[in-house]
Amino acid sequence: MVMIRAMYAVAAVVITAVAAIAELAMGRLLLCRCGYLKLWHGVVYSSENSQHLTDWYTFTHVLHGLGFYVLLWLVFRRLGGSVRFLMAVALESAWEIVENSPFIIDRYRTATISLDYYGDSVVNSVADVVAMMVGFWIAGKAPVWVSVVLFIAVEAALAWGIRDNLTLNILMLIRPIEAVKRWQLGT
Repeated sequence: MVMIRAMYAVAAVVITAVAAIAELAMGRLLLCRCGYLKLWHGVVYSSENSQHLTDWYTFTHVLHGLGFYVLLWLVFRRLGGSVRFLMAVALESAWEIVENSPFIIDRYRTATISLDYYGDSVVNSVADVVAMMVGFWIAGKAPVWVSVVLFIAVEAALAWGIRDNLTLNILMLIRPIEAVKRWQLGT
């Protein structure tokens, strides 16, 4: 059993590493242009956002993990939890590649409040995948009500703290609403 779990852990590391290599091949920077790495960068409207290990948007990736757990459990209930976990890692890793494509970066910059967004550093992307893993683990271990309360609390805290969250991020990426954008900008 330990050997099987270790194999799944290695597979998760390999999937994440492949995404990191793909991002490097796309021209993403490994680290912030600033030349150093911080554990936390809390200034959303700065060129260093999404460049360090964690930031406000790390919490949205924890929510990805909660959501992937539910979605994959609903669709692939018969598969084991470890297989669903690898599927979630693959989905999150694929999203990190897509999120850092020129198309999505441009979309964020033109349709959302992320005017200074030029993509994630590779270190930040890897940390985002790890944050998703944490969310997936929480969803698998905690009672359902804990995941629901956590999801709502994080969304509310982010909306209050930075005027953005996972729901608004998805909305503004897919179907931008000018009134929401003005609210997010504080105008």
